Amino acid sequence: NVRVAREVGLFPAPGADFSYVGIDAILEQMRRKALKKGFELNIMVVGQSGLGKSTLMNTLFKSKVSRRSTQAPPEERIPKTIEIKSVSHDIEEKGVRMKLTVIDTPGFGDQINNKNCWMPIMKFINDQYELYLQEEININRKRRIPDSRVHCCVYFIPPTGHCLRPLDVEFMQRLSKVVNIVPVIAKADTLTLEERDFFKQKIREDLRAHGIDVYPQKEFDEDAEDRATNERIREMIPFAVVGSDQEYQVNGRRLLGRKTKWGTIEVENTAHCEFAFLRDLLIRTHMQNIKDITSSIHYEGYRVRRLNESNAQSNGIAEHDVSASEI
Repeated sequence: NVRVAREVGLFPAPGADFSYVGIDAILEQMRRKALKKGFELNIMVVGQSGLGKSTLMNTLFKSKVSRRSTQAPPEERIPKTIEIKSVSHDIEEKGVRMKLTVIDTPGFGDQINNKNCWMPIMKFINDQYELYLQEEININRKRRIPDSRVHCCVYFIPPTGHCLRPLDVEFMQRLSKVVNIVPVIAKADTLTLEERDFFKQKIREDLRAHGIDVYPQKEFDEDAEDRATNERIREMIPFAVVGSDQEYQVNGRRLLGRKTKWGTIEVENTAHCEFAFLRDLLIRTHMQNIKDITSSIHYEGYRVRRLNESNAQSNGIAEHDVSASEI
């Protein structure tokens, strides 16, 4: 039916503009396909015990990302962590579906011996790369490979007000080689604004001095506009955050906050803390870029190393077989 075909754009209508090719329609095609598929983001939280890692992630679920999750029952909240565990929430907003997974890790730093305390976390990250690699190299692989790779690690720094501890330096040095790191100052309401600014500056100096490359990494800025946007973020890092999954009435509005004897700290008020900036970076502005860097840089680096190891092993076996046949 020519009329129907013209309506859906297969045949041009009489008098149509033949100079118009319709390349811009690819954007709508991509949007429809992405909406059908949905989105997923895997965030790992790392830091010493008692910094409110679980609480902040509950805050992320209950923030304006999806107000529907504010009514989540208590059993869905992330409990105090004694082992690495994942909690997933399916979020939908304006027809867009996203599976948000938080990998919560045991606290560290309060043991007498913290030697190699990063090893279980590093192993977990590499194990997810290995799972993805094994699915990828299957002869009959799935149309859509399940992606449990850690896209971003939110690293919690205690609000000491001084500088990074040696343990945090070593931990982040190792993690930055395998995953995108976004450092945050936990429980930032324990610092005055002057102390907070001084501490943020000291941390940025420490990161530079120890060669710790945090997200967004300068070498992956794509153009001048990208660079300008990311520079503003880099000047703000580490984000000074306050987490709370409690709602309070403030001036007639119900807000996520933390009640103190001086008043209520509003979690999403950027004059009080930088939680909103962290959420925007992770979900609203840089989510796809975080996933792209995970795939093209961190996972690719792991994949190349593993395949090189396999090739070296195969060559070693082949050489051994040749030697044995000569004997």
